[in-house]
Amino acid sequence: MSMHASPAQLQVVDEARAWPFEEARRIVDRLKRVKGGMEKTVLFETGYGPSGLPHIGTFGEVARTSMVRRAFEALTEGKVKTRLLCFSDDMDGMRKVPDNVPNQEMLRENLHRPLTRVPDPFGQYESFGHHNNAMLRRFLDTFGFEYEFASATDYYTSGKFDEILLLAAARYQQIMDIMLPSLGEERQATYSCFLPISPKTGRVLYVPMKEVNAKAGTITFTDEDGDDVTLPVTGGNVKLQWKPDFGARWAALGVDFEMYGKDHMSNTVIYDGICKVLGGAPPEHFVYELFLDEKGEKISKSKGNGLTIDEWLTYATPESLALFMFQKPKSAKKLHFDVIPRAVDDYLQFLGAYPNQEPKAQLDNPVWHIHSGLPPTQSSPISFALLRNLVAASNAENKDVLWGYIRRHMEDATPQKYPLLDTLAGYAIRYYRDFELAKKSYRIPDDVERTALTALSDALGRAPADATAEQLQGIVYDIGRSVPRYQDLKAKGATPERPGVSNAWFAAIYEVLLGESKGPRFGSFIALYGIQETRALIAKALAGEAGKAA
Repeated sequence: MSMHASPAQLQVVDEARAWPFEEARRIVDRLKRVKGGMEKTVLFETGYGPSGLPHIGTFGEVARTSMVRRAFEALTEGKVKTRLLCFSDDMDGMRKVPDNVPNQEMLRENLHRPLTRVPDPFGQYESFGHHNNAMLRRFLDTFGFEYEFASATDYYTSGKFDEILLLAAARYQQIMDIMLPSLGEERQATYSCFLPISPKTGRVLYVPMKEVNAKAGTITFTDEDGDDVTLPVTGGNVKLQWKPDFGARWAALGVDFEMYGKDHMSNTVIYDGICKVLGGAPPEHFVYELFLDEKGEKISKSKGNGLTIDEWLTYATPESLALFMFQKPKSAKKLHFDVIPRAVDDYLQFLGAYPNQEPKAQLDNPVWHIHSGLPPTQSSPISFALLRNLVAASNAENKDVLWGYIRRHMEDATPQKYPLLDTLAGYAIRYYRDFELAKKSYRIPDDVERTALTALSDALGRAPADATAEQLQGIVYDIGRSVPRYQDLKAKGATPERPGVSNAWFAAIYEVLLGESKGPRFGSFIALYGIQETRALIAKALAGEAGKAA
């Protein structure tokens, strides 16, 4: 999907301050310095290590890069062509056998061979690398990313990298002068920026070079059987070590923008230096923070302590995940199941606000970036938090039950008219069932709470059947205001005659009635769940039976 910005937005695009626009401005400045400038096609790149399946970090990198790409297109009013290249490092040697694939013994026999020369353990593709590349493309296509796919194996074997490889041979010592200071003494003794692929075993070899012949474009090394072998650096016989490969790829392809995680940050000077040695201009880079688990520890694929993309999408929309990626990319963020509901409701709020915002505010609204300038025109009239509380109160096991309550609140509501709401209803049931049900902790009300809840029930009994959410919220406030414990004289606009209401009143409502310490506006909950149903909920809690099935 290409960028879409309205004429009014284009008039104020220079004032937009969302981080993708800030990054896009750096690319514009870069184009003023490099050959071709605004006449060239700007190349955005993301990298993928196909030793495993695509994961949530892969999504984040492609999503964020796409956001910068669209912001750049808006800044340049679509006059500069752009490309996004998703590059798979599938010529890397397979260093270890993944735990979650079949045919482990066969894979062990192929350790250290390029991933595109390791048989596919699933028996579906030409190689394990081809299998994981197919998974990547399916993954990216599912989210509708606009990209081109590139395979390192193809680029090395087809001759696309021949020119840069020959230049690397000619400037071998300059590359080594950059690399060696970054290595320990023992590693320095055996390091080479070239990794030959043994013609005898087919394995990627980490061996020192006996000779690099720039004129002939060859390297000489000792193979695994002790024999000296000379190979051309071209034609897929040799690949570059991963750090030199980064810089060489930038130089060979003319990459203008690439982002990577904080764990790469110390290597940036190496990547840039090698790119320059090989005649390139280093791209603009964006270093993002890594994700943490709920304990604050770095997420690791091998530990399995993170949240997978499939797990997120079991309980929430892709757009909520994209919002999570958009927000504060340079801050370490905890990525676990508890962050999902907030991301969903934040997305709904941003989407609901968008149509009524001024053009500049729209450009800074995350939904502009999530949807490439064309966010949906309809949000959900009911929050995810409210839906989950409705599931809790009604013990709903399917969407039909929820729609029964929703129609009471919105007579004309149907799944067809509100497809996003219908989708969220399904997510709410799954999330509540799998994560919140076991955590529910209902408590017995004390005497003050019992009196206040009884008064609330009585007041609701006197309310008109068609009372609005705001009117019902007013009733809840009035009861809280009448109880000294819940009066808040420091609240905005509070007076001794009409005090504000402290959060303790609402916490008591949710802890006693729904087994939670917080929730959405209770007036909205009553309007959705029903006045009589809420009174029955209160009666149940006062009888000590909160949370028990009817």
